Order: sequence, then structure tokens, then C-alpha cells
Amino acid sequence: MSEEKPTARETQVLEPGTLWAKVIERTEQALQCGALQPIPTKYEFVEQGGVRFLVRILSNLVRKDEAKKQNQEVTNSGKEFNPFLPYDQDLFVADISNTHVGLLNKFNVVDHHLLIVTRSFEEQENWLNLQDFEAMWASLAEIDGLVFYNGGQIAGASQRHKHLQLIPLPLAPEGSKIPIEPLLTSATFKGFGTIPGFPFRHAVVSLDPNWSKSPLEAAIATLERYHASLRTLGLQGDVAAPENRQSAPYNFLATREWMLIVPRSQEHFESISVNSLGFAGALLVRNAEEMKLLKDYGPLSILKNVAIPTI
Repeated sequence: MSEEKPTARETQVLEPGTLWAKVIERTEQALQCGALQPIPTKYEFVEQGGVRFLVRILSNLVRKDEAKKQNQEVTNSGKEFNPFLPYDQDLFVADISNTHVGLLNKFNVVDHHLLIVTRSFEEQENWLNLQDFEAMWASLAEIDGLVFYNGGQIAGASQRHKHLQLIPLPLAPEGSKIPIEPLLTSATFKGFGTIPGFPFRHAVVSLDPNWSKSPLEAAIATLERYHASLRTLGLQGDVAAPENRQSAPYNFLATREWMLIVPRSQEHFESISVNSLGFAGALLVRNAEEMKLLKDYGPLSILKNVAIPTI
């Protein structure tokens, strides 16, 4: 796998110290005009393997399901539908970089859910690149959050246009900032490693919070570790190949302190869909029946089924 090298000097687009205020301001405006349509949830904690998984029960998916149905009708008609080109101005938060913009997630389950979207169309199944990581670090410098990327439909992606996502921490309303923290703190990795208690293939890498002081330098270092993790997992492909298409589906998660990559084998466990947030310890179910299914099998067992089991 060839390594990308920066070819241009860093150009600051996002004014430092402004992103969080912009998220708050745009959220209020988007709620008032109806552009932002939050999906109400209830939540429970379900314990397995030393992790208190945060499981949200979606109470009303009518609007989102109707939007997906309309999108599918457009696709079936032979037309390409892209909610990000052009994007809804009422959901626009900020210009993150020369290559990425920040938008609110229209159907958010978690407050202040930010999408980091490429200005020009790129496939969601392309490898992440230097510009993606620069935009990620520019955002993390402003907001202490969890960034995630669903690499392909099997990994939980619902849109083809490349976009990372950021949810402010803490993820859970009580307890650990991220449900899998107890397993992370028990890991003794230096640089590259695995998380004790994860019974599926994955790679976790330590990052340095101080990197956020220079998003470009942070991006260079992160890109190197990203490629190395892909090679470790056998996901390597030629990033210089036409269209830069990934070789297999995977989930990517990152905070200021660590990065996690999990190869995927399927999108669902029975009727329960799993995206990157599942591997942070946060899952969604649509109704009481799915909640019972999740409790019967156990959330860690469900993750094992949709990933690539090691035991």
C-alpha cells in the first residue's frame, strides 16, 4: 500500500475556537425552522463482557423511513440522489477545510451530531485520505468527541457521498464517556494493539491529543497509522489505484487518544443493524422485540457476529 504525502502547505479555513459555538447556534436555528428532525429515544444499559452497553430504543422512525423510501424511489428511477450536493443550507455549520464542510445530521439521535462531508463527491467506499484526517483533527481540536466512519453499506453506511461523523463526548448520559472505556484502560498496547475482551478481528492504535494543535501534522501521523492498521488486518489495497476503492467493509472510530478499525462481515444481526457506534458500545434498536433479541444474545455476541470472529 503506497503512502500519501502532503503536497501543499496547510491552509486554515475554520477559525479556531468557533466550531462548537457554530454547532450550538445552527442547532437552535435548524430546530426552529424544522430542518433538523431529531428522533426521540429511550435508553437502557445492557452489560456483557465488562462493558455497560448503551442501547437506545428508537421511538419514532416514521420521518426517517419515509425519507429513505423517497431516496430509494429516486435511485430506482435511475437518478442519483445525494443529500450533500447540494446540502441543506439550514443544516450548514461551518467550512471545516478546503475539502470538507460541517453539517448537522438531519435525523439525529444524539444532540449536536456533526457530519464532516467532502465538498466534492467522493465514494463512501474509498479509503480515507490525508484531507479526511486533516478535517477530522480540525474538528477534534474544537470538540472533544468520537469520530466514526462507516466504510461501505455492510459497515452501516447509508449514503454514498463520503462523510465522517462526530458525536461530542460523553456518549452515555452516565458512567464512562465511552462505554468500551473499561476495556480500553485494560489494554496494555504501545502504538498498535488489540482490546482484551473483543472476540473479533480489530486493530487499536494510540494517538496523541497534542496533535490537535496542528491538524495537518496530526493527519500525516494518523494516515500512517491507518495504513499500517489496514495492513495488519489484511485489508491492504493499492491506495494509488483508480478510484482508491477499499478492498473490504470496515468500521473506523477515533478520539483524540486512540483509533480503532474493525473489519465487517455483515450489516445486520437478524433485524438489528450495526454501524461504527456499536463498537464504541452504543447500539440502536427499533422496538421492544429487538431489545429482547439483543438481551437474549448479548451485545458483545452481536458485534462478534457482524464482525469477523477470532474465537
